[in-house]
Amino acid sequence: MNTRDYGTKIIKYLLSAAVACFLLYFTFRGVKWEDFIAGLRSCRWGYIVISMIAGIAAFWLRGQRWREILLPIDGSISRRTTFNAVNIGYIANFVFPRIGEFVRCGFITKNSEPDPASRDETGVKKRASYDKVLGTVVLERSWDMITMLLILVALLVFKWQDFGAFFVEKMWKPFEENMNFSLWWVIVCFILLAGIGIYAIFATRNRFSFSRAVANACKGLLQGILSCMKMKSKWKFFFYTLLIWLMYWTMSATTMNAMPGMDSLGPVDALFLMIAGSFGWLIPVPGGFGAFHFIVSLALSTIYGIPFETGIIFATLSHESQAITMAVCGGISYLDETFRK
Repeated sequence: MNTRDYGTKIIKYLLSAAVACFLLYFTFRGVKWEDFIAGLRSCRWGYIVISMIAGIAAFWLRGQRWREILLPIDGSISRRTTFNAVNIGYIANFVFPRIGEFVRCGFITKNSEPDPASRDETGVKKRASYDKVLGTVVLERSWDMITMLLILVALLVFKWQDFGAFFVEKMWKPFEENMNFSLWWVIVCFILLAGIGIYAIFATRNRFSFSRAVANACKGLLQGILSCMKMKSKWKFFFYTLLIWLMYWTMSATTMNAMPGMDSLGPVDALFLMIAGSFGWLIPVPGGFGAFHFIVSLALSTIYGIPFETGIIFATLSHESQAITMAVCGGISYLDETFRK
């Protein structure tokens, strides 16, 4: 990687970190710190421990679900390897948002068995090539997005009077105001240019080495996505998905029960806070810092009328307990892989 690439990555990271710092400042600017600390002291910390255990279970289940997609590509990949890859990817996200997905793909590729049927100029080619593994991550994340949207639709259909106004006023309308006519034209032009580019690459793949390399990468990516159709036990994939989101729900509910000022909320409210927090993790800032705190505390104050300080404490406990769990699991997985080799 040349100096220019490093400079671009540094600029992107600084901008992302600046957004996270701004959101943290905007969220905490009106907080009375003596009340905040007193609120933390009054929490029931046993529930936070349960939430962190549920988080570890979710990490393990994510690794096992991912392995089900990877097995048709390389049957030698172990449960331990996928679990460690997920954990290492999480701590990479604290360095730069979304880079963890690429880090864990590289980790799996590195630990894949050699493919005896083919060799490249650098030696033996791996069975689970990087592009194929990346395709499985795209598939996995797509199912998570579908699951999250299904839960959101169910909440809006059955609890519109409670949650509908929040998503319309606080999330959809700000998004819609930014999606002006000119931006739609940019999106349409981008899609057309991408389609023309893909066609040109595949049309010239037999004449140019660059086109052939890009076409092979796209082919591998597609193979990774379609690996879901080759799973021997497809029910395991969907069962793991159900358990993963059940763990997320448990994390939200137990953290909610840890707060003395939120005793009146129930399981459906925990489900709503889980979805609201998921949107916070999607915003591209390192580790979700700031974005998660802002969205969750805004939801609690807007819908339930819970004091903003209480909402901040809940968001801080939810995010930081999960961040600590990610850091600890990621560090242990990194050491495990280091000493195992």
